[in-house]
Amino acid sequence: MAKKEAKQRFILNLKFKTEEFEEKILDKRFEIGRKIYNSVLGKALNRYNEMSKTKKWRNNQCELSNIYKSKCEKEEFSKLCAPYVYIKNEMLKEFRLTEYSLHEDVKLVQHIFKNNLDSFTAQKVASRVWKAIESNLFGNGEQVHFKGKNNPLNSLEGKSNGTGIRYDIETNTFKWIGLEIETMLNIDNQYEIDALVNKICFCRVKRKFVRGKYKYILQIILDGVVPVKLNKETREIKNYIGIGNCGIDIGTQTVACTSDYDVKLYELAPHVQNIQNEKRRIQRLMDRSKRTTNFNNFNENGMIKKGVKLEWEYSNRYIKAKNKLNDLYRKQKDIRKQDHNVMTNEIVKGCNVVYVEQMNFKGLQKRAKNTANDKKTGRINKKKRFGKSLANKAPSKFLEMLDNKLRAKGGKYIEINTRQVKASQYNHLNQQYNKKKLSQRWNYFNYNGKQIKVQRDMYSAYLIKNVNDDLCSIHLDKCSKGFDKFLELHNIEIVRLQGLNNLSSVGI
Repeated sequence: MAKKEAKQRFILNLKFKTEEFEEKILDKRFEIGRKIYNSVLGKALNRYNEMSKTKKWRNNQCELSNIYKSKCEKEEFSKLCAPYVYIKNEMLKEFRLTEYSLHEDVKLVQHIFKNNLDSFTAQKVASRVWKAIESNLFGNGEQVHFKGKNNPLNSLEGKSNGTGIRYDIETNTFKWIGLEIETMLNIDNQYEIDALVNKICFCRVKRKFVRGKYKYILQIILDGVVPVKLNKETREIKNYIGIGNCGIDIGTQTVACTSDYDVKLYELAPHVQNIQNEKRRIQRLMDRSKRTTNFNNFNENGMIKKGVKLEWEYSNRYIKAKNKLNDLYRKQKDIRKQDHNVMTNEIVKGCNVVYVEQMNFKGLQKRAKNTANDKKTGRINKKKRFGKSLANKAPSKFLEMLDNKLRAKGGKYIEINTRQVKASQYNHLNQQYNKKKLSQRWNYFNYNGKQIKVQRDMYSAYLIKNVNDDLCSIHLDKCSKGFDKFLELHNIEIVRLQGLNNLSSVGI
C-alpha cells in the first residue's frame, strides 16, 4: 500500500484587538479547557492502571521488551513484534484507551460547559490527552502530568473553520460562541494577503504570559505552500533557497557549515545573554518569601515536611518575582528563536541539501554516572556535562527549524550515521581514524609536503558533506577533489574569526 504524502501546511499569526471583558472570557475558557484536560486524563490514567495490573498485559509487554533488546534486522523485527502489538492494541480497545474512546468521555464533561466550549474544541483537548498517553504507551515512557494552575493550558484549537473557533475573512474577525474579536491584519503586508488566499484548515487561539499579563494570538493553519516574502524596496525574494550540498557539524554551542561555495563556523544563538546571576537572585528571593509565608510547612532543618498534605500561600512579592523570572525565560526563548531563524536562512541560501549527524542531545544533558578524581589535584571531578549550554543554545531546536525550513522550500535534510562515519576522528588523507580529546580543536595534516593546520569542526563538516549514498561512509574521491577549495575557504573564515571574541570551544 502506497504511503500517503504528508500535507503541506503553514501558520499565519494574527494579533487580537481585545477589550478587557473579552480577555476575561478567554481566560475563563482556557481555565475550563484545563479542567476538561485533567478530567479526561484522570479517567485515562485510571484505565491504564487497571490494564497494567493484568497478567496478560504484563506478559505481553515483557515479550515486546525482549524483542526490542534482541539485535535483529528490520524485517525480522517487525514479524516478531506483530502478534504482540496486535494483543496490545486489542487490550487498549477493551479498556477503552483509544483516542475515540476519550472523545466519547469528553462529551459528558463538555455538555456542562457548552456555553463556553464547543464540542470540536473539547475533542481536540481529548486528542491532546491521547497524545500524552500515547507517548507513554508507545514512546519514551515518560510520566504524564496533570495541568496545574502554575502550568496551565495555553492553546485551544478547533477541527475546522466551519464551527467553533473560526476566522471570518470577509469581516477580518475571530468568532467563537458569542465572541467576535477583530484581528490586526495588515492590508499593506503582501505576505499576509497571499497567505489568506489558501484554504483555512482550522484555527488555534494561543496565549503568552508577557510582563504579568496574557497576550492573545490567533494562529490560522492554512493548506498549501508558504508564500514568498519580497523585499519592500528592491522587490527581490527574501530568504531564497540555493543549490548544492552542505555538511553541518553541530556542537553544544557552535555549528560549522561547509558548502560548495562557503565555509563558516557560527556561534549558536549569539545574542542569548547569561541570566544565571539574575536568575539565582530571583530564585533566592522566592525561596525566602515562601519560607516566611509557609513556615509551618518546613522542618527545623529547613527541609519540606513529608507524609502530610501541605497547603501553600504565596505573597504578592513572591508572585511578582515569579512573573519576573518567567519573563526572563520568555525573552531568552524569543531571542534564541530569532537568532536560529537568521542562521537557518543564511545556511539555506547556499544549499538545498543538508547533511547532519544524528545527535543524542538528551544523553549530553545527563550528569556523568561514574565518580572520577582529577589526576593533578586529587579532587573529585564535577559530574555536570552540557546541560546549561544546551538549555541556552538549543542546538536540537536549531536542527528542527532547519529541517522545517528546507522541507517548506523543497530542499532535503539528511541525517548520517554518526557512529559509522566518525567524522571527528577520520583523516581522508591517510584514511585512518584517530580519537581526539574534546579540548583538541585543531587537526594537523601533512599535505603536499607541508604540515597544515585545519579547524576540527569545519573539517568534520567537510567530511559530512562528502558522505556516500549509504550515509555510513565517506566518499574519498569527492574529498580529494574539493580539498584545495575547502582549504582556501577555511583560511578566509579563520581570518574572519580572529577578529572576533570567540567561544573557547572554537579554539581561536
